[in-house]
Amino acid sequence: MTKLQIRAFLYQLGCFAILFISVRYLVASYTHLTGFWIPVTAFVVATLVAPKFKAIRTQDGEKLFMKWIFMKGVREIG
Repeated sequence: MTKLQIRAFLYQLGCFAILFISVRYLVASYTHLTGFWIPVTAFVVATLVAPKFKAIRTQDGEKLFMKWIFMKGVREIG
């Protein structure tokens, strides 16, 4: 794995973790779900909402790109 692929993986993991923990807390606090359904709901929401990062090799070298459901198109990072 290249340096940018590792960075993309860490960015994606960090975003997912932050969203998962936040949604898990909100679901546990404000809904009547119990037990197994709290982390399952948080997992599904975090998976759908978290931005996707990918390192792609182009003619100019390897670049890091991000796609997010709340943004139109793909954005180059750094």
